[in-house]
Amino acid sequence: MKSSVVTILGAALCASALFLVSAHAQKPVPPPATQSEPDEQTRIVLDVTRVNILFSVTDKKGRFVTDLGKNDFEIVENKKQQTIQQFTAESDLPLRIAVLVDTSNSIRDQFRFEQQAAIRFIQSVVRPRDDKLMLVSFDTAAEMVTDLTDDVHKLEEGVKSMRPGGGTAFYDAIYFAAKEKLMMDQPRDKFRRAMVVISDGEDTESRMSRDQALEMAQKADVVIYAISTNIKRDDSDGDKVLRYLAEETGGQAFFPFKIEDLDQSFENIANELRHQYNIFYRPEPLKADGLYHPVTVRTKGRKDLVVRARKGYYAPRLN
Repeated sequence: MKSSVVTILGAALCASALFLVSAHAQKPVPPPATQSEPDEQTRIVLDVTRVNILFSVTDKKGRFVTDLGKNDFEIVENKKQQTIQQFTAESDLPLRIAVLVDTSNSIRDQFRFEQQAAIRFIQSVVRPRDDKLMLVSFDTAAEMVTDLTDDVHKLEEGVKSMRPGGGTAFYDAIYFAAKEKLMMDQPRDKFRRAMVVISDGEDTESRMSRDQALEMAQKADVVIYAISTNIKRDDSDGDKVLRYLAEETGGQAFFPFKIEDLDQSFENIANELRHQYNIFYRPEPLKADGLYHPVTVRTKGRKDLVVRARKGYYAPRLN
């Protein structure tokens, strides 16, 4: 990022939230509805008096800056400066993580190493009784391999059970993991939701579009971290997709030069998940219009710092 002023919108709508969503227990995951509108069985009731934004701050060398306070930041929504009501430094929020693994034919050659790196990530990040992680594989269709759990052994066995083959339903996998799983635990500001995607970014089979998948991730307050499996050192179309999804949700995209660098990418993600700030504010004016609202978080007088968070939030529509 070229400046310390980073447009981040990513406000997680806070306070009480009740989601009643139909259960999803089948494997493989049934194809999602082609409409981007919420289905009739999904009812959302939200208190929208406050918005919260989880974000990280680094210096120009990528080192986390953890000693900042409320007065070091300012927030702008729809070109109007907002009043920060609450500010905290978060290092131990319970994690809700979906690891999405591309099991299509395009990644067959490096698949075994990806499995080993994913297992080491699980072992390092999951704290029993606090954090939960789920596994989703995607080739011709998205399939839930292991549901949200803190059982590290079960997750390891899930990774080992994956086999490559078929097309790539990348966007369907993002849509499913965000809508059916990651948005369930409430209140949303008490959990850190993230999606770790291991893929070349190509999609050949999805019924959902890239923007529909992104919208669902944003509505679920999910940050996407992407690890590219493209080791050809060219900026492919798939890499551009991975970078776009990560930047729009406040995450990062990693492009290992060689497959052995996967471990470092996973370690960087694990570190960022434990170095966060959390800001709450009440939007002025307050609008429950169902629309996307851009937000900018800035550091005051610190051009040497980089703020990273999502670039906006969807307000609920209340009748």
